[in-house]
Amino acid sequence: MRGFLGFIVNDILSQPAIIAGLMAMIGLIALRKPLRSIVTGTLKTIVGFLILGVGAEAIVQSLNPLGEILNRGFGIQGLIPNNEAIVGVAVKTLGQQTALIMSLGFLFNLLFARLTPFKYVFLTGHHTFFMACLLSAVLTAADIEGTAAILIGSVLLGLLMVGIPALAQPFMRKITGDNNLAIGHFGTFGYISAALIGKWFGNPEKSTEELKVPQGLSFLRDTTVSTALTMVILYVLVALMAGPDVTAKAAGDQHYLMFAVMQGLMFAVGLYVILAGVRMMLAEIVPAFQGIAEKIVPDAKPALDCPITFNYAPTAVIVGFISSFAGGLVGLAVLAAIGAPLIIPGLVPHFFTGATAGVFGNATGGRRGAVLGAFANGLLISFLPALLLPVLGDIGFENTTFGDTDFSVVGIIIGYLAQWLQ
Repeated sequence: MRGFLGFIVNDILSQPAIIAGLMAMIGLIALRKPLRSIVTGTLKTIVGFLILGVGAEAIVQSLNPLGEILNRGFGIQGLIPNNEAIVGVAVKTLGQQTALIMSLGFLFNLLFARLTPFKYVFLTGHHTFFMACLLSAVLTAADIEGTAAILIGSVLLGLLMVGIPALAQPFMRKITGDNNLAIGHFGTFGYISAALIGKWFGNPEKSTEELKVPQGLSFLRDTTVSTALTMVILYVLVALMAGPDVTAKAAGDQHYLMFAVMQGLMFAVGLYVILAGVRMMLAEIVPAFQGIAEKIVPDAKPALDCPITFNYAPTAVIVGFISSFAGGLVGLAVLAAIGAPLIIPGLVPHFFTGATAGVFGNATGGRRGAVLGAFANGLLISFLPALLLPVLGDIGFENTTFGDTDFSVVGIIIGYLAQWLQ
């Protein structure tokens, strides 16, 4: 794909910050805001998204060494779910088809939002790309290729981009207290499961955000401080359990315990940056969507990346991460016991999806909902990727796979349905 169309598809539409900025600009123009407001709102939306990305990258860089230490220290061998890694493998052969499905899928998203009751505009660009890649791989494995694959994949992607946020919206209203925001992240099956488990087994009156802290420990009410302490303790414990020799390989010239301390602190830095980016971005994009709602898609709501939920229950974020990872370890043990492909708990998917599942579980079931809901999410992102492998074709034999629940659910359904129809 070359020229101007290639620039639009491969460069502009692959940047979630630019997509969000364009949506904000369109909304502000539709509201007939003055030029200074249009420029300010557009740039602040883009910068907010980029700040969120910087924070996410800091967390990823902090978690990756911890995952390596766990794998080396305890000798676990298997597949590590990572969306970026599996997509990097798939696009070598499916790149053009994936790009076309993504681009047309975004247009179908707008069309379906305009014509159906599901008024959601999915703005998480990288997840749109990941889902387009999954659909491309699964359809190709089922011998559906070319124009047919592009058309079927883009329609399915457009439906998912309005349907998935719609399914989660009742719970998002509980989290945010209004109906202005939706979640646009393909881990939503896990979030809905967490919310339902919280509803069935928890108590929404006992929120994670109302944990009683003794007066002498009142400083722990500060999210940044409590996150830093929690993660430093976790990193140091893992480093001690794995031993200095294993940890030193990740630490390099730094003392292995100091390395663990600094990685825990960097995690807290990343979370702080994410929360700052979310606040800046939401302050601009929500008012801008009034213009889209009035002129283009009536009652349009932005469906945004999962960290938008973190501001509403910061304590549930850490509770959810730890509980989801615990679920991943239990899932690994069960997979080993039954002789299934081993899905090693990836700290990055367990953080982002586990933290969000904790927020959803907390909204419906308080502290117990956050723990049990996120634990269930950890089990899901262990078992579902193992079931997905057979329908991925050749890329299912790589050492990685898709990490979030919706990719597995959609892939399993579409893959087996396509095979059954042939």
